[in-house]
Amino acid sequence: GRWMRSDGDYIIEVFEAMGDGTLKAAYYNPNPINVEKGEWIIEQEKLFMQIILRDVNYPGSAYTLQYVPEDDALAGNYFQAVEGINYDVVFTRKK
Repeated sequence: GRWMRSDGDYIIEVFEAMGDGTLKAAYYNPNPINVEKGEWIIEQEKLFMQIILRDVNYPGSAYTLQYVPEDDALAGNYFQAVEGINYDVVFTRKK
């Protein structure tokens, strides 16, 4: 699905979650940013995903998110690699 960050026009689009723990995903800010790697895992009955970006101005920036079913949201952390800063973020599903 498509997920929009609550504080701007940032979108994660998940196309497929493969059985080996990899994700096929895209990221937009609002233009496409290269996704180097996408992964998912279930731990203690909770779904987690990580999206690593590798592009101009995104040298290893990463999202580490947990699915929150009661809110149909992805919540977690964004590491902004250029500044070395972490942000709390929430994405909600675009219907």
